[in-house]
Amino acid sequence: MRRENVNDLTAFIAVARERSFTKAAARLQVSQSALSYTMRTLEERLGLRLLTRTTRSVSMTDAGERLLRSIGPRFDEIESEISALTALRDKPAGTIRITTVEHAADTILWPATAKLLAAYPDINVEIVSDYSVTDIVAERYDAGVRLGEQVDKDMIAVRIGPDIRIAVVAAPSYFKGRTRPQNPQELTEYSCINLRLPTHGAFYSWEFRKGRRELKVRVQGRAAFNTIAKIQDAALKGLGLGYLPEDQVEAAIKSGRLVRVLADWCPPRPGYHLYYPSRRQPSPAFALLVESLRHRKQN
Repeated sequence: MRRENVNDLTAFIAVARERSFTKAAARLQVSQSALSYTMRTLEERLGLRLLTRTTRSVSMTDAGERLLRSIGPRFDEIESEISALTALRDKPAGTIRITTVEHAADTILWPATAKLLAAYPDINVEIVSDYSVTDIVAERYDAGVRLGEQVDKDMIAVRIGPDIRIAVVAAPSYFKGRTRPQNPQELTEYSCINLRLPTHGAFYSWEFRKGRRELKVRVQGRAAFNTIAKIQDAALKGLGLGYLPEDQVEAAIKSGRLVRVLADWCPPRPGYHLYYPSRRQPSPAFALLVESLRHRKQN
């Protein structure tokens, strides 16, 4: 196969997976105009329309879907094998892409990764904080980080953190003239600070468990964010109740700046896990990352 054909197919895979010329051009480090020309050239050579373009989005035709299904995994396998060749180097090297949630990135992933980068100058790490449900294979991530109960069964999962608890909190000023909720159903009568999810644009439903009873509550409020740091700030300002990791608000609770409610409905949950496809060929760099993150129980 001619080199330009390989380059054209690589460009097509990037556009098809990103569903965006802007994002694909950034990933490939080329201009959007050059990428558009490459796609037109590929379509003309094949005599088929692969992509449907609008002013806001890019979607695939049936031919484009078929081409992506047939060549995407093969290119991924080639890239994985090339990455695995770093085992022949004297020093671990390569780029590792990880999708995670903000809290795990701040408390577990970045502290361990920073030490790894300092010790191994030929390793590069890209950490993307995102609350969407990400297909790490399709999006070309090496691994993802989520709570243990959210990891698919066909993935290898390595525990990287202790059990986690959620705390429902608000500033003392918010409860002036108000009674405190005694059960999750009563939250619909309060102003709650929502977390916006990027996948479907919906708000995150607050989850509770007491014994065998489990509840999900869709709360309402005057403020919503896509980061938990802003939710904590809004709670501290008395704008309503926040649903946040216990360790993030522990100091504010102890100092009296936040008041905790519904603690008996928030038992510990399985902690964060690093997950990746079982068929993945781990590179030396990736193996080092896994070992640096692996959770070890304290005696």
